[in-house]
Amino acid sequence: MKNQLKYLLISVFGILLIPLLAMQFTDEVQWNLLDFIVATVMLLVMGAFILFFSKKITSKRRRIVLLIAIITLFILVWAELAVGIFGSPIAGS
Repeated sequence: MKNQLKYLLISVFGILLIPLLAMQFTDEVQWNLLDFIVATVMLLVMGAFILFFSKKITSKRRRIVLLIAIITLFILVWAELAVGIFGSPIAGS
């Protein structure tokens, strides 16, 4: 479990390096501290859900369906925060 948590933290750090590096080379990426905090929390929660439920669910088919559902939900929330595809109160831009 410790190794999985370590890999999760390294993965989140690696993913967050992408916008950080992009900000250094282009003006099209404009993240502030709050954006990085929200992204970190969302990635950690998604990773924790995947780790937790992959241990609890023994059926490979159910595990794959759950993985797809978690990732889809993550992408929908991320898109809503970024551009407001549903027009909810948390919509970005």
